[in-house]
Order: sequence, then structure tokens, then C-alpha cells
Amino acid sequence: MHGLNRRSFLRNAGLTALAGAAAGSSNPLMAAAAGSAFQVPANGKYDFDTTYNRFGSHSTKFDQQIRVYGKGSVEVGMGIADIDFKAAPFITDALNARMKHENWGYLDMGEATPMMTEAIAAWNKKHYGIDIDPNTMVLSAGVHPGIIAALLTFSPRGSKVLLQTPTYNGFYSDLTFTQTKAEDVPLKFANGKFAMDFEEFEKRISVDTNTFILCNPQNPTGNCWSAEDLTKIGEICLRHRVIVLADEIHCDWVGKGQKYTPFSSLDNKDVVNNSITYKSASKSFSLAGMKCAWFFTTNPEIFKVTAANNRASLNTLGMISMQAAYAGGGDWMTQCASYLSDNQDFLNSYIKSNIPMIKVGNRQEATYLGWLDTTQVADRIGAKKMADEANKTAEDAAAKMGTDYSGAAAMVTRTKATPELMVEHWFAKNANVQINPGTSFGLGGQNHMRMNIGTSRKTLKAALDSMSASLKKLG
Repeated sequence: MHGLNRRSFLRNAGLTALAGAAAGSSNPLMAAAAGSAFQVPANGKYDFDTTYNRFGSHSTKFDQQIRVYGKGSVEVGMGIADIDFKAAPFITDALNARMKHENWGYLDMGEATPMMTEAIAAWNKKHYGIDIDPNTMVLSAGVHPGIIAALLTFSPRGSKVLLQTPTYNGFYSDLTFTQTKAEDVPLKFANGKFAMDFEEFEKRISVDTNTFILCNPQNPTGNCWSAEDLTKIGEICLRHRVIVLADEIHCDWVGKGQKYTPFSSLDNKDVVNNSITYKSASKSFSLAGMKCAWFFTTNPEIFKVTAANNRASLNTLGMISMQAAYAGGGDWMTQCASYLSDNQDFLNSYIKSNIPMIKVGNRQEATYLGWLDTTQVADRIGAKKMADEANKTAEDAAAKMGTDYSGAAAMVTRTKATPELMVEHWFAKNANVQINPGTSFGLGGQNHMRMNIGTSRKTLKAALDSMSASLKKLG
């Protein structure tokens, strides 16, 4: 163990013990995590106001938009869901410490894995009161690989997977990979708020429906599902032998006065035993590029068969980053979540006061995402006509391909333009702001756009100012 009882330390979350004992440790992973344990600002307050330039870092949120729309087009990326802040300093310190050891050979997962799982269990116990047995936890390269492992286990090719829509668009790529089919069940919208449609949900379950991907908290609507909601949907799934795959990656981004209820905390343990929960520090600490996540279940049989289909292609830096985040990230996370909760208030207030063409429902309960009704914008710019013309041009081009027309037509179908896509293009061209088209989030996404507000207030205001100004020019 090289001078440190790691498992004992992680159980007790003794950061002082980690820093002291690891100083002489020959294990680079532990030494790196230890070096970051107390790296906090002198005044205890982290800076989220300073704008951080992410251009030139091969960022999907920024650089990809330049590639799509052209140089000088997008000044503010507000699409893909990652945050714009510099990495939390204790994560950077941990990575810098590990960089001093200039060898990148195989990582001893037999030692690193229990370090990770116990750190994750300690974080969840402290922040959410969840008791997770580290032996029921599986490390994964991301939530997607973890969900794919479950789909490969329980959902045969061609079978249906339930989704409550609008929902995270990345789920559809998981279904494509596993050759399963989405069964979209639209959420109900009333009085400015989305809600589960339990009756419709149960109607959509058939003999070839084995899994349901739950988004809790919900992306993009921002719902923090109540214990009552989760229990009711869980009981429906249990009756119909549908396994719940609970993606709870946004759980740390809960607004002020709101409550996140872990699916695994429900009183009905039969419902809980019919589920797998997925989480990651990637969303909380913006570590998506580090490829490190985890999932767990209270059901030994589900654990056994799902873990068999999971291949955790993890990397040293991802392990170090997540270890550092869970070891010392509590204060940073609390402050950042509070800051972005205020961003939600700012977004709603600004739009209601300054952009009458865009409508917002009740304030998002969770996530750092805005869900905007852009029906009037689409009507004003003629988005449907623009989409029809774009599709006609694409179809004509496909027809000219002659014998290969069938394949070309299939490509046109997959990339069909929608009014929402035209709204995205319009804002990129006229406001230099990129946001996500709602139709990519399934049924219920029509006439909506998703806006990522996980950024400095200055950047958020600049984007909204530009969107407002561009719409005012329409007259």
C-alpha cells in the first residue's frame, strides 16, 4: 500500500491525512490527488465572473461551431452542455503533480478502482445521504458506455426503449449503436411546467419494451422529479418488467430551494432493485474530455450481467481528475451551483423583459440549461419555408446521384432540415450565438431551443444582448 491505508482514508474522507501520508507515497495517482486537497482561494470564494476564452482548444461548444458556420461567425457557444469556467484549481494541481512523473504506462486498476469507488461513495453519502456499496459500483468511460452496456444486456436488437421527451439527445446515439428503437413519450406541459404523463407512458409499453432511460434531473426541461413521481414511474416499470436506467449526471446542478431525489433513495426497494443509476464528475466539474464515469445498482443479478458487458477503457488523467474532484470539490461545487442558479434567474428575467419573441416557462429547477419557446422567432424569420427550401435542394442533389439515389435519399432523411435548425442558423448568422435546436431532443422539442447558461454572467448577458438586438432589427 506504499505508506498509506487508502481505503481507510477514503472512507473517512480525511483530507489532512491524505495530504500528509501521500507526500512520501510512491503511487503517482495518490500523490497527485493529495497535492490538490487544500487548494482553495485565500478568501474562500472562487471566481466565476471572469470570462474564459475556450477558442482554439478543439472545443465542441466553440471551435466546432466555427468549423460549421465559418470563421468569425460564432462568438458565443451556448450549445453543448459543458461549462466555460477554468477547471477547479485542485483538479489542475492534481494533474500538474502527476505530469511530473513522466511515464504513462498501464495503470494498476486493482489499486486505483477501490480508491475511486470509495471516494464516489463518500461524496454521495455526504451530499445526498445515499449509502452505496462500492462493490456494487462499476467504473465506465462515460455515462454513454454504461447505458450501452445495459442496453446490450437487456434490450435485444430491434426492441423498444422508453424515453420521456423532450430528453437528452445523446440517448438516441446510444440506441443507434445498440440497434434499438426509441419509444418517445412526450411530457405534459401545463401552467409553465413539464410533468410526467403516467397514463401515456404505460400505454407505450409493449412486449418488446425492456428498458426505460430516465433523466433525473431532466435535460432539457430542468425538472427535479419528486419521490412521488419517481416511485410511480418506477412501479409502472416494475409491473411490466422494464428496467429503469436512471441518468442522474445533472444531480449536482440543482437550483436554490429545489431538491434532487436519487432514484436509489426511494422507499420502495423493489422499485430501486429494478434500476441502475449513472453518474459522473464530468458534468459537475466539466471533465467530459477525461472519460471517467460510473454506475451502480442494488440488485446483484443486474450488477453481474451488466458489468459483464461493460468495458472500462479508462485513462490515468481521468482517474486523477475525478479523484481530485470528489476529494476536495465540495465548496467549489456549492459555489458554482449557486452562481448558475442565479444565472437561471437572470435568464428568465432578461427574456421576459427584453425579448418578447421568446417565451420561457417556470424557472428551471435544475441543470444549467434554458428551454426556450421560439415559435414567434420561427414564424417571423420564415423558418418553415427556409427548411422546406433546404430540404428541396438536398433532395435535388440526391436525385442527381442516379443509381446511388436510394443511399443518398437515406442520408437526406437523416439530415433533414427543420424550422428549429433554421432558427439555430439564423441566430448564428445574425447574433453570432449558437444554441441547440429543440427537435434533436425528440417529440415535444418542436418550436424550442436549448440554451446553455453554464458560463460567466458577462458572457450570458452579451449573448442575450446580441440575440435581443438581432430580433429587434426584424421590426
